Amino acid sequence: MTSGRLKVIVKDIKYESPSVKSFKLWSADDSLLPRFSGGSHITTYVMYNDRLIERHYSLINDSKADGYYQIAVQRSEQSRGGSVYWNDYMKEGDQLEISYPRSHFPLSFEAKHHMFFAAGIGITPFLAMMRELKKQGKSFELHYASPSREMCAFFADLITMYPRQVHFYFSSEKNRMSPKIMENQYIGTHVYFCGSAQMMKEYAAEARKYGYPAKNIHYEWFETQHTGPLNAFQVKLGRSGKILEVPENESLLNTLLACGVEIPYACKIGGCGSCQIDVVDGEVDHRDSFLNDEERVAKKVIIACVSRAQKGIVVLDL
Repeated sequence: MTSGRLKVIVKDIKYESPSVKSFKLWSADDSLLPRFSGGSHITTYVMYNDRLIERHYSLINDSKADGYYQIAVQRSEQSRGGSVYWNDYMKEGDQLEISYPRSHFPLSFEAKHHMFFAAGIGITPFLAMMRELKKQGKSFELHYASPSREMCAFFADLITMYPRQVHFYFSSEKNRMSPKIMENQYIGTHVYFCGSAQMMKEYAAEARKYGYPAKNIHYEWFETQHTGPLNAFQVKLGRSGKILEVPENESLLNTLLACGVEIPYACKIGGCGSCQIDVVDGEVDHRDSFLNDEERVAKKVIIACVSRAQKGIVVLDL
């Protein structure tokens, strides 16, 4: 087993909708997998077409009771390999390595009421979250948009488990989910979004407009935001004076790692801030979803997995 990873066996593959499959992952040595909290995800590592594919998937099962992990993967025609491999090639009995659970999308312990907004496969992080809240007797509701009842993953389970808390919106029935649902909620309400980047940006902006404090707005990114061309640029390591070339279509993080510069990282999509590096000089093109607008102005930092130099050379405190 690679350091910092768990070896698991795939069992109990199940269709949750025509385009979504769920997979139970059990420890390869029959031990119980480490517990996790609602909103946690794992990174899976599989070889496909002679290349290693790392993908992040939410854990959807009971975070406290089960000794296994369960994930759900939607097959996408725009797949870069991950969803196609999981849906078309993964079989029961296959082995793979996964990361330990990580949580960049936790439930707020301060919330008086939790409002979840899911679009499509964005339902996945909320499944474990709602299990936790129901056990604790906490107040919550789910608003879930899907193309149709037939394409709605986990529809039957959600209706059975949360008949009073779940609200569905099906495009085929011309019933559209709207951010206006967030208006006029009780003080202490927290809102959580998971779906496309466009959906999450829209809903977060509306939540701010309705007066929700920043700490009451939560969302999870599972893919990088495409915010411009990936031009080549240079970085200078301030402590050694060494200059590195970051090629186009390559990240600063991967360039540093390839050159033997060890820095921490986790999500690789600009959402967690683990690979934040102090900047001594230069202008940064911020492409992360971790820093807010005020932090981007006040701090001289770069999130190495996604952000780039705006122009010239960036000098790093490394």
